[in-house]
Formats: sequence, structure tokens, C-alpha cells
Amino acid sequence: MKSEKTKKIYKNYNPIKNLFQGKTSRRDFLKWIGFSTASVTLAACKGPVIKSIPYVVKPEDITPGIPNYYASTMIDTFDIGSVLVKTREGRPIKIEPNSSSDFFNTTSARIQSSLFSLYDEERLKNPIFKGKKSSWKEIDNYIIQNLKFLSKIKKNIVFLSYSFPSFSTKKLIQDFKKKYPCTKWVTYDPISYSKVLDASEEIFGIRGFPFFDLNKSKLIISFDADFLGDWSPENMAKSYVLNRNPEKKMMQHIQIESNMTISGANADIRLSKKPSDIKKMLLEIFQNICLGKQIKDKNSEKIVSLIKKIGSKSVILADGDQESYELSFLINKKINSNALQNDKFIFSKESNDKDFKSFLKDLENENIGGLFIHNVNPIYSLPLSLSKKVKEFIKKIPLTVSFSMNKNETNENMDIIAPIPHWLESWGDTYPITNIYTLIQPTIQCIFNTRQFQDSLVIWSGIQEKNYYEYLKKIWEKNIIPKSNVSSFNEALFHGVVKTKNHKPILNNLSKKINQKIRKYEKKIIYPKKIEKNFELKLYTKISMGDGNQYNNPWLQELPDPITRTTWENYLTISYFDANKMELKNWNSGDGSLNGNCVDLIKNNQTIIHDIPVFIQPGQAIGSLGFSFGYGQEKGKLTKITQGTNAYRSYENFFVIQNNIQLRKVNKIHKFSCVQLHHTMVGRNLVKETDLNLFLNNPKEVWNEKEKISTHKGMLSPDKISIWNQNYKKNEKRNGHHFNLSIDLNACIGCGACIIACHSENNVPVVGKEEIEKYRDMHWLRVDRYYFPDDSSKEKTKKNEDNIYENPKVVFQPIMCQHCDNAPCESVCPVGATSHGKQGQNMMTYNRCIGTRYCANNCPYKVRRFNWFNYVNNQKFDFNMNNSLGKMMLNPDVVIRTRGVMEKCSLCIQRTQYVIGIAKKENRKVQDKEFETACSISCPTKAITFGDINDPTSIISKKVKNSRSYKLLEFIGVRPNVSYQLKIRNKNKK
Repeated sequence: MKSEKTKKIYKNYNPIKNLFQGKTSRRDFLKWIGFSTASVTLAACKGPVIKSIPYVVKPEDITPGIPNYYASTMIDTFDIGSVLVKTREGRPIKIEPNSSSDFFNTTSARIQSSLFSLYDEERLKNPIFKGKKSSWKEIDNYIIQNLKFLSKIKKNIVFLSYSFPSFSTKKLIQDFKKKYPCTKWVTYDPISYSKVLDASEEIFGIRGFPFFDLNKSKLIISFDADFLGDWSPENMAKSYVLNRNPEKKMMQHIQIESNMTISGANADIRLSKKPSDIKKMLLEIFQNICLGKQIKDKNSEKIVSLIKKIGSKSVILADGDQESYELSFLINKKINSNALQNDKFIFSKESNDKDFKSFLKDLENENIGGLFIHNVNPIYSLPLSLSKKVKEFIKKIPLTVSFSMNKNETNENMDIIAPIPHWLESWGDTYPITNIYTLIQPTIQCIFNTRQFQDSLVIWSGIQEKNYYEYLKKIWEKNIIPKSNVSSFNEALFHGVVKTKNHKPILNNLSKKINQKIRKYEKKIIYPKKIEKNFELKLYTKISMGDGNQYNNPWLQELPDPITRTTWENYLTISYFDANKMELKNWNSGDGSLNGNCVDLIKNNQTIIHDIPVFIQPGQAIGSLGFSFGYGQEKGKLTKITQGTNAYRSYENFFVIQNNIQLRKVNKIHKFSCVQLHHTMVGRNLVKETDLNLFLNNPKEVWNEKEKISTHKGMLSPDKISIWNQNYKKNEKRNGHHFNLSIDLNACIGCGACIIACHSENNVPVVGKEEIEKYRDMHWLRVDRYYFPDDSSKEKTKKNEDNIYENPKVVFQPIMCQHCDNAPCESVCPVGATSHGKQGQNMMTYNRCIGTRYCANNCPYKVRRFNWFNYVNNQKFDFNMNNSLGKMMLNPDVVIRTRGVMEKCSLCIQRTQYVIGIAKKENRKVQDKEFETACSISCPTKAITFGDINDPTSIISKKVKNSRSYKLLEFIGVRPNVSYQLKIRNKNKK
């Protein structure tokens, strides 16, 4: 506890306000992170933040240079995750997965990037009343007065919110209703999960997303469900890879889809079909398995044969309309699939299209007297037929309040904007899955004059608790802690997640219901007549952008799409054959960038969206189109940079598949910001791949042949030829640590989580769309994507070339600095700026580098990045490094690079040295799993392994010695310290 004098000093001290008054020098910034930010945290002693419980240890005071970790839960309109928040000197600087949680324990690119929005200088800083800055007192008085009046005249008071599975918030709403009985809660998710929830309620009697555990499955059949992407609210990739080890029992994955997705890219067998054909195929398989009807389609016949052979170890996944979900659920129940967990359901999504349509009717009939919109932007995310109407309806409502972090298209039409804090500044809880509750705790005091949505409800409803924190703690101590695996609220905060006992969903008359539903589809008409001239549009989410909630996040805008490798934009994906018919093209310009034609999107003779860029996508089903959500917003400074269009305008009836779509070619030419233009390996053996049967039945020399070099002594292995002193290298490896990195290509799904983790850990700058077009991206780690024909023949034939466009095989390969023992970059640097360390890392001495770029030219892996500009304090690059608030997220352990300096992956040397230092201090050896890089921690499938190969018991040692292990471009003889494990597909079609 601080003295009274100290309290007075901090009472009137606002370092953030002072910081905004002028530009900051490097010295000022060092003062800020050394003193001012600590002051923010110390000032939090007078608020509830002091009640947060660090995950590892709760220090008496902040120790400069020592990180603290807090267990919390990230949740927004689309994502949810159980996380650890790394803080330095009171500042959250990195998001990592919470391994103590059994569910939602992976950190996607979006979850990690949510840190960026905490330090967004465009955040709302004060309450706004009718366009002018206001105070909380004025707003509270006005709202309470209006709520009493509306309650008196019995006008509806509606809260419109995204899915918010918070136990305490639901209790709080109930208490609010006691004072204002006309209150309604309406859930609106920009991307609706209502169809799957309706299907689940119909089949299982529970309104929740069914939980699938793929750990023991031997066969996955996916009908247009991108389950490795965003199909399920819970990341399914971690259980998917557990059974993808190359052995006799290796899972087989068959994907039938229209758009090329990361699920399709990772499939053993992929069929490219448009959505209507996919549903027809699903129905045909259903009618055979559940009703015994005959099959006409050959592919369907083969799939049914596999399902019947493997039985309960098969699982069927489907996307589309409610019927598609019901068909897949019924098949799974019929075959008694062990992947479908009857006692677990995901409750993080609560979409209900019926309730929302009822809300729209009330809006139109002027039955609503007060509208409170919680952190959603319906005017942006509603389809064209509804958006303009809702905008006009909102203006007629007497009381309108928006709870939001930023200005958007909706709240500019609201009377009151009540700014809410970031989730890293908030208290809260969630109930995301059966028997699991999680807590949200603040890791920094509110930076601006914001207030939680729940705190406002506490004040307006006049309940006895002073604030939401007290209410939350009381609810948990009364309702959750007694039936959980923890003994106190503080213990729950420590872990961030608790399990409750003996609470399972009750499945009433399940077998009877299933039999009734099966009979319902007995006489089902296959599908409406085909309209050959028109397209079928499949709307989807990008790995980077999701539903668009984080649209103004530069990290996500600059994250390359794993399939198209583009950044800063969305586009319409079309098949090569359909593009040829319409004379639509993509071509490379003289500066090396990718250009493309644009089209207008037309439905029912009405132009829905103008000037959409066209991207010719290999693997896109003929007759289908793909279009991603989340782009085309009109608010925020990034709208001037990004060039996206609003796909929500075509999202009629909240259905991801839109029929009767036409395209009209326009004269506009679009310039893509693409980081990879070469689609194939051009005959080089970069990604090694083999078939499971070949792997199991042949020696290593057949499927992982070691590359050899022709010499005067004959063909020799690269490790036996070197201009370096081999004895010196051998002795060097015997002493101390020697770090290696291994990447399992069988486990890498191309999700890009490692790229954002690297950005966050190493202060990698964002350069913007214009620089990306010039191939000046600064990513230390990239994930290359290659196409090749789904054919064993290596001959270049017209059939194979068409196969690349029609239905290619896809592989992903993460590439970072390979930290070569015989590094070619080191030998050409004229000033010795790059050198080799004793622990195997290739080092960069930034203040010695003079920017000749000889090292980049001599690097065979092309992983070195050159700073063409100063990306700090430069108005041309107006991102986080150009404002004082944004600089708070920088990692103080990693220096900021300047113009003219080369940079690259360091294998997170700051982390390895920190671990070694801790072990020395404690007088012990470093444990194997203590060594981690940012990318290895964040990888949801654990495809990346890092460690010390001088420790023979380490995981990395075993992986390097594995028969699947190989080095990239090993024939060059540079002896990289990064190895890969070749990819194996289970293409057994028997």
C-alpha cells in the first residue's frame, strides 16, 4: 500500500494525457515505459484492477524487466479464447494461449491481434451526447429519466448485442428487467450461427453448437464446412492433427467444397463442386445410410462405402442451410459417430434469426422506445435490403444508446455514445461450453474515460452493488464456485477457467426425434432446377478479417491470406474456366504486381455491389463464386488505405449461399497487394510429400531421398562437403546449447497465427498496401503456399496444367531465417553485421549494418527484410509506431530498427536468454519445454517445435533424427538449423 503522499502525487497525474500533448523522442519513450506506464498501473491501486490475480506470481510492486502473466478470456463479436496476457511495466504487450484450459486454448491471428485495438488512438475517449462531448453524470441522468418514462408508458426497451455467453451479465439483465419490465435482449451476430443452432435444437433438443472431438476419428467427410477455419466457434485444428500422424491408423480427410479453403488445402482428397451439387451429394448419402436408397453418383457411392467400412470412427461435417446441418447430424447419430460428443455443446454463439426478424418488425412498427446497441454495427453488416431501412427506423426511436469502442456507421445515428473499455481493461465471465466457465480480468487501468456496459446497467438499475466487479464476484461465489473445482474467486482468477460438476445437457426423447426427422427427408426433392447461366455465391470469412470487427487493425490487414496470399483487400474468387468465358483476367504488370479486372455483382436484376476485383482461384468450383466478409467499412483511418467491398450487402436472409448471381464486367482495373505470385515450386523439391502407403511400405531412401552433390569424388552428401572447418563446427556443438527449429508439414494448416505472434514479439513494422505492392513486406516469417497437379505424373502436359486450375493439391511451408551453420549471408557482409552465435543462431548487429543488402542477395531462402524507410515517427506509415499510445504495445526486449538496416528472424533470442538467465539464477538446468519461440507458442497444432539439440532427451532432438526430417535446399551445403518433416497424405481410395 502506498503512502498518503504518494497517493496525492498520483491522484492528479495523467501520463497518457500529457503524452498526447506533443511528439515523443526516443528518450521520452524510454521514460514512458520506465516510469509513466508503471504509474498508470500503480494508479490502478485505487480501482478494481489491483484485484486482478497474475497467473504466475503477484508481486508487491512491478519489477522493471520482469513480465507478469494474467489469465483472462478474449471475446468479441466473432472470437473467443482462453488466454494469458503478458504485461511489462504494467502494459499488456502480448497474447498467448492459456494451457490450463482444456477448451478454447488456442490463439488465432485475430485473438492475438486484438491487443492492437487496446492502443488504438481512434478509440472513443469520452461519452458523447448528441454529437458533443459529455460526462457520465449527464448521460446517466438523461437515460434513467427516459427509462422511467418508457417503462411508465410500457414502451419496449431493447438491448441489441452480439452473442454474449456471460452468466453474470444474464443475471444482471434479469435484475434490470425487475426495474424496467418491458426490457428485451436480442442477439445479433453479424455472421449468423442461427441455422446450425436451429438444427441442433431440432435434432438434439439443445440450442448449442455440437462439439466434435476428432482425436479418435479415422475418417472425416466435410461438405463445404471449413472446420479448420471458422466453421466451429472452437478451434478444431488441435484435435484434427492428433490423429494425422503417419501410421496405419492415420485419419483420412475428404473435403467436398466450392471455395478453396484451408480445410480443402489440407485434405487428402478434395472434390470441387458448387454448393447446390454438394447439398445434392449430402442428401444422396443420407438417403442411402439412413433410408437404404440407391446411389447414382460414383463419388457418393465411394464415400458411403468408406463410411460403412469405418463406422463409428467416421464423422460428417456440413455447412449451408439448416437442412444441411440436420442431414449431417442425423448421419452422425445413425452411424453412432464417436466424434460427436453427446454431453458437450458450445454455447459461445447465441444467434437467433427469428428473434432478430421480430425485432425488425417492432422497429418498423415503432414499438421500440429505447434501443441500446452493444458493440455491433448493424447498419454496416446488414444486407442491402435492410441496412437503409434500419438506419431510418433508428432515427425515429426516442432513446438510442450505443456501447462501442470506436465510431462506426451505426453509432453516428445514435443520440448517445457510451464508450466501453477494451476486454483487456474489463471484468467479465463467459460460459462457452458445457461445464466450463471462464473469467475476464483487466490487465491495465482504463486508458480513457470509458465504462463497461455492465457497470452502466448496475447504475441504471439501482442495485445494491457499487460496481460490476462486486456483482460478478458475488454471483460467482454464490452460484459457480460451490459446484466448481476451485475453492475461491481468487483461485478462479488465477487459472482463468473453472470446471463445474454434474451438469450435463438433457437429451429428451432423442431417438424418437431422430427417427421422425429421418422420415421427414424420405420424400425430399433433391434440389431446385439448375440455372446454368447464373452463379452460386458462397460467402466466407478470411483467417485475418473474420466478421470485420477488427477492420481497423493493421496487423490483420497486412496478414497474407493463406490461399490467395493477398493483403489489405477482398475480392471475388472465380474459377479459371468461368473467368475465361467472361474474358476476366489476372496479369502481372511491369513492376511485378498483380492486376485484375473488376465486375459488378447483380442479383435479381439489381446491382448489389459495384467494382469488385476478380481473383482467379485455382480449385474454385465451376459455376461458383467466393466473397469474404469484413471489408468495405467507412469509418477509421485504414479506410483510406484498404480497398475492400462490403460482402454483407449480399448476405440476404443471413444465408452464406446466395443463388441467381450474375456478373457484369466493368472497365476498372484493380492492383492487388499480393506477397506471392509464383504458384508452383517450378520443379524444385521444396516441399517433400508422399503417400501413406508409399511411406509405410518402402524405406526412407524412396520417399525422403537425401540430396547429394556431384563432385570429383562422386556423389556426396552435403554435410561431407564444406569450405568451413568441420572439426571446429563439431566441437562447437558439443558445448552449451545449440538451438534448432523443426516444422511438421503434416501438422501445419497455414493459419498464420505464427506470423502475428512474431509481429507482436519482435516489433515487426506494418508497411501498408502501397509498399506490399512493391514486395517490401517486413514479415520475419512467411507461410508459402504451392499448388501442384493432383496427379502422380510429373510430366508437363495440358491435362496437368488444367488440373492445377481445376482441383490442385495445396501445401503450406512456413519459412523464416534458417540460421545456417555455414550461413552465406555472413561471408558476404562487408562490415560483419551478421555473424554466427555459439548457440546456433544467426545474429544481426543493427548498429553495424550499413544496408548493402549483400546478405539478402546471397540468402537462398529470401528471408531477410530491408528497412526502406523509418517506420517509426513517420506520417507515411501512420500505424502504431507513429503515435505515442501505439508505442505502448512495443516489446522493450527487442530494439526498433531504423532506415537502411537489414532485419530477420532471430529465433526469439531474447526469450532463450531470459530462460537461461532464470535457470542460472536458480542454479539448475533448463528444462526442455522452457525453450519456446513466439511462433512455437502460438501454433494451434504444435507444428513448430523449438529446443536444444544438445539435449538428447529433448523433443527437438527426436524430431531432427526422425526419418521424415529434411533440410530445405540441403544440396547448397549451408547446413540450416531449421528442419522440416515431410507431408504425408492418406489417399487410400479403397
